[in-house]
Amino acid sequence: MRAIFTIIHRWFGLVIAAFVFVTGITGAIIAWDHELDALLNPHLMRVSSRGPALPAVELVRQVEARDPHIRITYLPLLVEPGKPLALFGVPRTDPETKRPYVLNYNQIFLDPVTGAELGRREWGRMWPVSSENLIPFLYKLHYTLHIPKIWGTDKWGVWLLGAIAIIWAFDCFVGFYLTLPLRRQARAARTASVQRQLDKSWWTRWKPAWMVKWSGSAYRINFDIHRAFSLWTWLLLFMLAFTSIYLNLYSEIFRPVLSAVSRLTPTPFDTRKPFPATAQIEPVLDYQQIKGLAEAEAARRGWNTPVGAISYAPRFGFYSPRFYEAGDDHSNAGVGPARIYIDGMTGEVLGARIPWQGTAADIFMQAQFPLHSGRILGLPGRILISIMGIVCAVLSVTGVVIWYRKRVSRQRKAVLAGRLAKQPAE
Repeated sequence: MRAIFTIIHRWFGLVIAAFVFVTGITGAIIAWDHELDALLNPHLMRVSSRGPALPAVELVRQVEARDPHIRITYLPLLVEPGKPLALFGVPRTDPETKRPYVLNYNQIFLDPVTGAELGRREWGRMWPVSSENLIPFLYKLHYTLHIPKIWGTDKWGVWLLGAIAIIWAFDCFVGFYLTLPLRRQARAARTASVQRQLDKSWWTRWKPAWMVKWSGSAYRINFDIHRAFSLWTWLLLFMLAFTSIYLNLYSEIFRPVLSAVSRLTPTPFDTRKPFPATAQIEPVLDYQQIKGLAEAEAARRGWNTPVGAISYAPRFGFYSPRFYEAGDDHSNAGVGPARIYIDGMTGEVLGARIPWQGTAADIFMQAQFPLHSGRILGLPGRILISIMGIVCAVLSVTGVVIWYRKRVSRQRKAVLAGRLAKQPAE
């Protein structure tokens, strides 16, 4: 059994090594995406003007009037002093071609006090990479690998990394099993040195697996790092793999499996069939009307938090007002603010998502991204996730080195055995 698991671990590790390395390094970086983005792009992320902010919904009207080809789909209503109003948008559908207009941007930065445009960029653009889109480039690389659209879908990278996450999660258990000491059996077949090891207690025999013998050879140090780092961080490694399945295969695997064993509260994303990627639902209600409806619903529910932002899902036809104070949009241990769903045609309230409330399955689902990003523990969690990104990269490299060194050793033994076989018997 151990020999079979060794082969499985070897080939699973080789399959996922490059992917875990890339996602580990990018994950360590994007744990600080907002801070690094502000550092690299102060002309977009900082505002010098001070004073009362202009109505955000009016600024959206001005943006869409300047370029009728874009539809703003994310509108922050509350902005901290010195921060820009960062709008996200998608191309509208060309009525003649029935295809989205071609735009070279999807994010617009405005001075909330004056309304002046600070700049534009295409979030997640693959090439060319510049200081303006470096962090978005790495963020998208982390979960899509920038694999382009094939056969009408751009989710191949997401699905591929989801499959890698499944292999990784399974391999966590295989690797853990291989660190366990040999069982005491078949004593007659053991060498004297192995027998002496087997005569020791189980923990005494397992203890070296948790340590790095820094005085050993380069290969021994590499092997010890791979094994010991894996053991010390095993729970975190499995957590990252498991939450990656949620993030990449939510609707394909994660939600159906969880729904089969527990009760999930559906959202409009689950109950509504989306329009094709090339089509959009034109809402009857605008942001100002939705803001009023959201405030009325919040008052009915007894919420005292203002509407901090509103997003629109053009393929589903509903708005999502979010409730938070300025600068507090990443609150609630990374789960994010409370939100409600409002139909863009009728104004009907379709449901709500309240942090850390709902069924056990709802809360379990809500915890996945905060766990993956480390935000569930705040700043210490983000630091830990950055360290784990580096650990993932180290384990990938050391695992490949182990495989390569063993492969070279096997080849040398095979060559030597062949030469000995060809020597004439004396």
